[in-house]
Amino acid sequence: MADDKKLTAPGANGRAAPGDAVLKPDDSLEVTPADWVNYKPESPLDHLVNRAVTIPSASIHKHVDKVRARNPDAGPAEIVRLLEKEYLRVIQTTGGAVGAAAAIPAVGTAASVALSTSDVATFFASSAAFSLAVADVHGIDVQDVPRRRALLLATVLGDQGAQDVENAIGGSGVAWGKVLLTSMPRTTLHRVNKALTHRFIQKQIAKQGSLLLGRILPFGIGAAVGFFGARALGHTVIGQSRVAFGAPPEHFPRVIEQK
Repeated sequence: MADDKKLTAPGANGRAAPGDAVLKPDDSLEVTPADWVNYKPESPLDHLVNRAVTIPSASIHKHVDKVRARNPDAGPAEIVRLLEKEYLRVIQTTGGAVGAAAAIPAVGTAASVALSTSDVATFFASSAAFSLAVADVHGIDVQDVPRRRALLLATVLGDQGAQDVENAIGGSGVAWGKVLLTSMPRTTLHRVNKALTHRFIQKQIAKQGSLLLGRILPFGIGAAVGFFGARALGHTVIGQSRVAFGAPPEHFPRVIEQK
């Protein structure tokens, strides 16, 4: 019977009532009756973020190892710089391509909007992969989805997102990304994710919406807006990743196999 009490939130007659969902600090799949009643679909942007943060750790390790193998004399700081350049190149190319496609009469506005939606997905997936690759260079391997989600949201949001995390850890002066990924308590992580998600939805709808309109402008103007808009977003993520993890280590914490 003790286990049954854990599965239900107190309500009338001891049963869970709508709105009484129990907080599950371990983010388990345990479902309460209140959880079942309070079904709420994800927003489109929320869905894209959730997809972006589930990339397998093995894929991250493999990519970082390839960059290191192509640059055998590069230290951790140089590898991070290469990852930054690669990340910017990917999102700028995608953003510019969408804008250029919109200038072609045969494409049309409706198709341009669909392409831009795909571009947003690429931005979040690339940003998540980049931040996790930087974490790998710092010797941090995290498969925990809530921690990954908080890292992505905080870096995309820039200074405001970082401030939310730093406030949660008491502004200790320690690189907030390392604390977030390795030692932040579950209850604090839950609270941080909730605050970041709320801020993210408000800010990114406005930001991505303005870029979306810019990308579908005719006569090639959209290509420039897409390129420079993606570049600005990318620099925000890069800047925050540097603050989140601090200076790269002098030596790689992981040894790769030379082929």
